[in-house]
Amino acid sequence: MAVELRKGQKVNLEKHGASLGEILINLNWSQPARRGGFFAPKPQPIDLDLGCLFELQDGSKGCVQALGNSFGSLNSAPYISLDGDDRTGSSSAGENLRVNGAMISRIRRILVYTFIYEGATNWRDANGIVTLRCPGSQDVIVRMDEYGSNDAMCAIALLENYNNETFSVEKVVRFFRGHEPMDRNFGWGLRWTPGRK
Repeated sequence: MAVELRKGQKVNLEKHGASLGEILINLNWSQPARRGGFFAPKPQPIDLDLGCLFELQDGSKGCVQALGNSFGSLNSAPYISLDGDDRTGSSSAGENLRVNGAMISRIRRILVYTFIYEGATNWRDANGIVTLRCPGSQDVIVRMDEYGSNDAMCAIALLENYNNETFSVEKVVRFFRGHEPMDRNFGWGLRWTPGRK
């Protein structure tokens, strides 16, 4: 069973036992198909990157993403880690963020995002889907189903600490020119510099 969120809709992850357990946030996408027959030009491949902004209860803030090699840590702050970097979209596992649900009391909020690192800004062809899995809860599905943007960055979902017991998950799906305008919109206040991977 899974629940698919509408924009602005929130659900709470269900807690079973002493903690939420490990929360898996998965991004999968597809490559654009060739249109117009065999002799049509091959479309430029899309490289989507998954990442998140985090804010801890002690006021610490930062990001977890492949760009800048900020892969995070599951067992120490920020209690969030990125598995790796799928450059092609061909991996059936996609890209995965993991959140240590046992440390929820130390995490205030998490903004999950993706951005097109390489390739044309074509969200429709990418057909991105984020699936959030938590032990004991229904899978939460967030489709990137708004396409009318040429901006390369998309804030997908906001997770917020709820009474130090669980996370609320809200579908956001808002597009931005880059990290800094997204940061400003959600009030993170980080300082950004150009990076490569």
